[in-house]
Amino acid sequence: MTEQRIPIIAVIGPTASGKSARAISLAKELGSEVISVDSRQVYRTLDIGTEKLTTEEMQGVVHHLIDVREPEEVYSAGDFVSDARTIIADLHRQGKKAVLAGGTHFYFDALLYGLPEIQSDPIIRAELETLPTAELFARISAKDPRRAQMLDPHNRRRLVRAAEMIALHGSVPERQRTNAAYDVEWVVIDPPKEELRPRIEARLQQALDRGLIDEVRRTRDRVGDTRLTELGLEYRVVGEYLRGERSEDSLLGALSVKLWHYAREQKKWLRKLTEASPLPDKS
Repeated sequence: MTEQRIPIIAVIGPTASGKSARAISLAKELGSEVISVDSRQVYRTLDIGTEKLTTEEMQGVVHHLIDVREPEEVYSAGDFVSDARTIIADLHRQGKKAVLAGGTHFYFDALLYGLPEIQSDPIIRAELETLPTAELFARISAKDPRRAQMLDPHNRRRLVRAAEMIALHGSVPERQRTNAAYDVEWVVIDPPKEELRPRIEARLQQALDRGLIDEVRRTRDRVGDTRLTELGLEYRVVGEYLRGERSEDSLLGALSVKLWHYAREQKKWLRKLTEASPLPDKS
């Protein structure tokens, strides 16, 4: 990057905080477009469980990086960085400031500070592939707690990759940059617990009413149980119900607790993500 960094707006906050609505409002005000920073909304057919906006809810604002892969395919942080950089540069050439919004804070981090340059060892990876998911996460937690906090403990693909990096380097290498690649204007939405928890539960109830179980059933039939667990906790928990491992009545409570835990982790990650950049007052 040159010293004259491209300016962007980053709308960040925990799940159900209102990021999408704020991003649309900003994009309309600026005559710009929104780049989704969501590791699951990239997948077609995962609509209810990922809380994708409808065309009407987008209010005519162009949204990028939604529905760009099939659920069987893998979309990595490296893919996101490559795609987002291209879109940001294109919008900048048009005189538009890109508005980025989403809850996958690791994608923000990768875009701003880069991904570690790492080696790969097929023998080590093949050995790690044989280990149970829980053991993989336990190994990572013991040897690199910092990295463990950033991972979904049920996402085998990312766990195997992290464990491989730890086996090769002793820990997951730090990010490439110490200064952000873009001139970021942060918009932080961070509702208090007493406001956010009811929002999460209401959103989950709406998702169940809209047919979340049927969506997960179709996805499971298409991709299988292993891939289903990698598509996020809504798909994982409903998948447990579909396999007879929990009751339908338990879904709302289990999802509410797990999503609140995820929101708390997002709050922690938000603070770590923005250590290198000054933040405005919370909205």
